[in-house]
Amino acid sequence: MSRLLNIPTSKPNCGLVWVAFVLLGISALNAQAKIVLTVPQQVSLSANFFTQQLTIFWFGGEATTFDVIILRTEFNETVFYNTVPAVVNQDGGRHQWTWTSVEPLECTSLSVKICSRDGMTKSDWSEPQILKGRDLPSNSNHQVYPQDKVVPVGGNTTFCCIVEEGKEFRDLLYGSIEMNVKRLSRRSYAATAVYQNLSGTTGTNVLCRLRDKLAGSVIFVGYPPQPTNFECLTYDLTSAVCYWDTGRATNLYGKRKTSYSINKRVCPDRTCVLPQWDGNWTLVAVNPLGQYSLTYSAELLHRVVPVAPDKLADAAQAWNATVHWQWPYSSYSTLALVCQVQLASRNILLRNFSGVGVRSVFLPHLHPNTKYSVRVRCGSLNHFLKWGNWSKEFNFTTKSYAPEAPDVWMWVNRDNSVRVMWKPLTQWQSHGVLTGYEVTLWNLEGNEKQTNNLSPKNNSLNLTHWASITGDKKAIASVKAKNVKGTSKPSSIMLGSIDDKSAPLAQTIYTSSGFPLSWQHSDNRSCSYLVEWCEAVCTSDCAVDWIRLDTGSSHVSIKDSIVKFQPGVRYNFSLYECPSVSPVLIQRWQGYIQELPPSTSVNLEINQQDCDVVLSWEEIPLAGRRGFLLGYKVYKVNNFSNFTLLDDLSPEVRTYTVKDLYTSTYKFTVKAYTSAGEDTGGTAAITLKQCADGLILEILTALGIVTLLLTTVSCFCYKKRRWVKKAFYPDIPEPKLPGDWSRTQGPLDVKPFPHSMVHIIEKPERDFSKDTLVIIPEEEDYEGEGIGDEPVDTDEPQLLRYYNQVVDERPIRPRFPDSSVSSSSSVDSANTDVTYTGIQTSHSSLVFPSDSQGFSEGFQPHSGLSLSSGNTGEGYHPQMHSVALGGNLASPEPIVEPHAVGSGGYKPQNSWLLDSPTEGDENSPAPSLGSPTSVASTQFLLPDRERHEEKRQQPPSAANWFTNLLSSAKP
Repeated sequence: MSRLLNIPTSKPNCGLVWVAFVLLGISALNAQAKIVLTVPQQVSLSANFFTQQLTIFWFGGEATTFDVIILRTEFNETVFYNTVPAVVNQDGGRHQWTWTSVEPLECTSLSVKICSRDGMTKSDWSEPQILKGRDLPSNSNHQVYPQDKVVPVGGNTTFCCIVEEGKEFRDLLYGSIEMNVKRLSRRSYAATAVYQNLSGTTGTNVLCRLRDKLAGSVIFVGYPPQPTNFECLTYDLTSAVCYWDTGRATNLYGKRKTSYSINKRVCPDRTCVLPQWDGNWTLVAVNPLGQYSLTYSAELLHRVVPVAPDKLADAAQAWNATVHWQWPYSSYSTLALVCQVQLASRNILLRNFSGVGVRSVFLPHLHPNTKYSVRVRCGSLNHFLKWGNWSKEFNFTTKSYAPEAPDVWMWVNRDNSVRVMWKPLTQWQSHGVLTGYEVTLWNLEGNEKQTNNLSPKNNSLNLTHWASITGDKKAIASVKAKNVKGTSKPSSIMLGSIDDKSAPLAQTIYTSSGFPLSWQHSDNRSCSYLVEWCEAVCTSDCAVDWIRLDTGSSHVSIKDSIVKFQPGVRYNFSLYECPSVSPVLIQRWQGYIQELPPSTSVNLEINQQDCDVVLSWEEIPLAGRRGFLLGYKVYKVNNFSNFTLLDDLSPEVRTYTVKDLYTSTYKFTVKAYTSAGEDTGGTAAITLKQCADGLILEILTALGIVTLLLTTVSCFCYKKRRWVKKAFYPDIPEPKLPGDWSRTQGPLDVKPFPHSMVHIIEKPERDFSKDTLVIIPEEEDYEGEGIGDEPVDTDEPQLLRYYNQVVDERPIRPRFPDSSVSSSSSVDSANTDVTYTGIQTSHSSLVFPSDSQGFSEGFQPHSGLSLSSGNTGEGYHPQMHSVALGGNLASPEPIVEPHAVGSGGYKPQNSWLLDSPTEGDENSPAPSLGSPTSVASTQFLLPDRERHEEKRQQPPSAANWFTNLLSSAKP
C-alpha cells in the first residue's frame, strides 16, 4: 500500500497584504492631487480675412496639448474639434495656434473654446470667444465673399452669400453654373466650386441672386510664375544685359501679373540692363500665387556679342566691290572678330571674314551692271557665343560692261523660209542697257556679206528677202548684242533646210517636272545637243524656244518658258545634234500638257449603197483634236436620243458601212475621242429607198406567206372536209316516193298511144348548144336504109331516145327526183354523166325527112317547131320555146316560134327547161329528155320551177375543183 508524503507549509501573513494595499491607495491619491490642469486663460482671436486664417492666443500653464473646438455661433454647429499642439512664445509664455477656414471668415460668426489636455486628463473649457461675421443683424447688406480672390488652377474655392435682411435667397452661380448650397446661418449660404479652370482675362463672375436683387464677386484662376532660360551677356564689354523667358503664361494680368527682379533690382519682362558686370545674378519672379527664382554666373569675355555694324559704304567696279562700316564702341578695336557678309542679287551668298577690329570686306566675282544688297554681322572670334545683329541693308550697283553673246537658233517655216532667232539677253547677261543687235549673213562660197542692225526689242529676223544672196550655197548667220560699253562676241549658225521626215516620232506625257525627253547617247558622238519646242499648229512666225545641252546628255525635262504650255494644245519637241556647226535632227516628240475632248466634230456624210448605208468623214483638224485621237465611235441614234454603239474604229479609218438595213429613216452619229473623252459628234440622217435585194426579198417573203397560208387552209379544209361540206354544201334529201323505184339505168320503152302519130312538119336548123329531141334510128337502119321510105302509119312503134348531149364540168344538182321507172340519176359524184332514156317508137310510126346531115341532127321540142300527125291538120304543138341546133355549134341562131295550128292536140301544161348544161361535145350522144313524159307526148310532164329565170352560167373551174374536193368526202 502506498504512503502519503506530507510536506509542511506555512500560512500567509494577512496583515502584510492589507498594508500593501493601503500604501498603494495612498500613493495614488497623492499623485492625483499633484496633476491639476489649468484652464486656458486670456483667450483672444486674430483673423486674416484675405488668407482665411484664424489665430488663437491664450495662456495655458504647463500643458503642451490643447483641445480646440470651433462652432458656428448662430446654429451652434461644430466646424472644428481636435487636439492640437501649441507654440509657446518664450518671451511671454503665451500659446498660439492658427486655423485655416475652408469658408471665408466673413460668412458667419464663429465661437472658439479651448481646454488643456495631458493624456486622458483635460481641464475645463475656457470661456467662448466669438469672431463676429458679416451676417449680424446690424449689417443688413447683401454681400458675397471672398472678393477678387486669386486661386490656382485645379483648386477648390468656397463662396458664401449673405442675404439682405428680410430678403429671400434664390441661387448661387459660378459663371453660368448653379452650385449646390448649404445654409450656414439664418442669412448666410455657402457653396464650393471644385477643379476650377483658367478664368478669362477679367476673371470669372460669382453671382448671388435674390428674388429681386443681385450681388457678386470675381474670382481669378491662374498659374504661379515659372521663368526659364535665364542668361546674361555684354555688348560693350562693360555692362550686363540679362534675358529670360517667362515660361508658361500665368493668365494673371494687371496688378496680379508677375513681377521680376534681378539682384533686388526691379526689371521689366524678359530683359534687364545692369550697368556693371557682376558675374552672378539671381532672378526672382512673383505673383499672387507664388514666386520662382533662377541664378546665373559667367565671365565677361565669354559672354561678348558684338552689336550691328553701322554706316556702311561701298567702292564698286564692274566685277567686284569693297564694303566699309564703323563700330559704335572703341573697345572693339582690340577685339578679335569674325564677320559674315550676306550678298543678294539673283541668289543669296554668305561670305565669312575674320580679324581684329574688322571694318571692311572685299567682294569679288560680281556681275556688271547688277544691283546688289549687302548686310554684315559679327561675333567674338576667340569665345564665340552667337552672331550679333545684322546691319541695315545696304545697296550698290556694279559698273556696266560689254554684253554676252546671244543664244542663236534658226526656224524653218512651212514655206521653207528661214528665220534667225536669238533669245533676248537678260539684265544679268546684257551687262548694261542694250542699244541693239547686229545680224550679219555670209555667203561662204561667194564671200558676200550683208549686215542689218535691229532694235533691242527684236529677237528674230526673216531671211526670205536674202535668198538671192544665198541661193543653194551655204551661208552663215551671226548675231551680236551691243550696249554703251561695247559689242558682244558673235554667235553664228549654219543656215539650211533640215530633213524632219526621217527622224523617229514618239509621244511624251507631261508630269509635274515637265515633259520628260530621253534618247540614246553614243560615246562616239562629241557634239552637244539642242532641244527645240513650239506649238504643233503653228505654221509661220511661231513662238519657239530651245535649250542647249552638254555633250553626253541623254535626258531633259521641258517646262514653261517663252512657250507657255496650255491644256489641249499639241507641242512638238525636236532634238538636234551639233546645232552650232551643222544641225542634224535625230529625234522628235509630241505631247500635251493636258488632253481634252475634241472641240471639233467630224463632218459626217451619209450615202445609200444598195441596202447598205455608207458613212464617211474627213480628218479632224489638228487644232480641234486637243489630244491624241484614239479612234472614232459609230452610234446609231434610236428614239428619244438613245445611242447604240455600232463599232469602235481606229484613228486611221474614216469610213464605215452599215449593212442589211430595211426601208426606213436612220440617224447615225460619229464621235472622235481622246483619253479625255468624246466630242459632241457629227450626226447625219438618211431615209433608205427601196433596193432591188429588198424588193426581191419582200416578194419572196410575200409568196412564202401566201403559200404557207394556202397550204394551211387546204390542209385544214381537207382534214375538216366533212364539216365544211356539211356547213356550206349540205346534202339535199332525196324525195321519199312510194313504191319500188329502181335506180338501174336502162332503155325506157314507151309504147305510144295507138292513135298518136308524131310527124316532123318542118326541120329547122338545129342548135347543138341546146338540148333537143333526137330521133335515133335503130342500129340496123344505119346501114344505108333511108328514113324517108318508111310509111307514116305503122304498127311498130318507133324508138325515141333522149340523151344529155353535153357533159359539163360543174356538178349537177338535181332539182327533181326521177319520175320515170327507167330514169336514174347520180348525185353522189360531180363527174357522173346522167343519161335519160328517151321515148322509143317503131320506125314506121315516125316520118324522118331525108337530110344530108343524117341522124346527127337533133330536135328539141320548143315553140319554134311544130309537130303534127300524118295527113291531119291537128298535131303536137309544144308551148315551150325551142331552139334548133344547127350544124355550126359556135354560132347558134334562135328560131322564132310560129303560131300554133288551129287543130286541137296535146299541149304541155307548163314550159320546162332542161336542168342540164346547154353546151355539149360534138362527140357526145344527142340530148335526151330528162323527165318522165306524157303517154301521148314526148314532152315531160314535170313543170319547170324556174320559168321566168334565165339559164344559169357555168361555175368557174376553181369552184368545180373545190366542189369535187368536198364531194370526195367519204360518207
